[in-house]
Amino acid sequence: MVLLAGCASQAPKAANVAAEPAAASTAPAAVPEIAPGIPAGYLHKEQYLDSLALVPAPPAKGSAAFAHDQAVREEAITLRGTPRWQQAISDADLHFPHAAGTFECALGIPVSQQATPRLYLLLQRSMVDAGLSTYGAKNQYNRTRPFALAKEASCTPDEEAALRKDGSYPSGHTTIGWAWALILAELAPDRANAILARGRSFGESRLVCNVHWQSDILEGRFMGAGTVARLHADPTFEADLAAAKAEIASARSQGLAPGRDCAAEATALQRKLERVL
Repeated sequence: MVLLAGCASQAPKAANVAAEPAAASTAPAAVPEIAPGIPAGYLHKEQYLDSLALVPAPPAKGSAAFAHDQAVREEAITLRGTPRWQQAISDADLHFPHAAGTFECALGIPVSQQATPRLYLLLQRSMVDAGLSTYGAKNQYNRTRPFALAKEASCTPDEEAALRKDGSYPSGHTTIGWAWALILAELAPDRANAILARGRSFGESRLVCNVHWQSDILEGRFMGAGTVARLHADPTFEADLAAAKAEIASARSQGLAPGRDCAAEATALQRKLERVL
C-alpha cells in the first residue's frame, strides 16, 4: 500500500472537523492533509485499530496455510494478460479521483467531487483510517510479497521497489476496499449484493496482481470490518454518512449514470479464482 506507507507514523492533531447536519449536495468542510492530496482520516493515531494485537502471525513456511497461499498464487498468476489482470491494475490505483469510481458500477451512480462531494470525501477519509490500521502488523512481520519471493513480475512494476519495503500482511488495499464496501452497502442497502461482491473482488485483485497472499486478503477483510465498526462511534463520520446517503438519493433522482465501462468491468470480474477463500 505505497500511497499511505509514508503516512503510517503520522498522527494528525485535529483530523476531525465539526459534524454538520445532513443535507443533499452541501460542500464538505475543509479537512487537514497528512500528505499532499490526502486528507486526514476521522480517527487520531491513538484511535486506530491495532492490527498487531488483532491478527495472528502470518502462516509459516511449510505450514498447510502457507501451502494454500502458494496454491492460490499459482492459480492467480495464470490470469496475467487477461481482462481480469487489467482490472487488477486499475484496482491497484488508490489515488483520487480514480479510486473514487471503484464502486460506481455497483452503486449505479457516478462518484466524484462534482456529483457527490460528501461521499467522495467520506471515501478519502475512511481510506486513511482503514489503511493505517494495518501497519502494526505490517511493520512487525514485514512479510515478503509473492512477486518478490518468487522473483516474478507484479501488475504494478513501477511500485515494486516500494512494495518490497512495505510488509504484505495484512493487505491494506483489501482493508480499504472491504471498509468501503461495508460503508456503501449501508448507504445503498438495495445494492448491497453488488457492492459487497465488488468489495470482495477488489481485494482479490491483489492476488491477481501477485502482490499479496490469500492470508493477507483474509486478515485485510477483518481489519476493514473492524475499522468501520470503530468509525461508527465518530460523530463526524456519522454526519458525513448521512450527507453521503442524501447525495446518493439525489444522484439517483437525477438519473446520473456511472462514468466507468460497467460492461467491461463485469466481463473482467467473471473470471473467478477457484481456490480462493
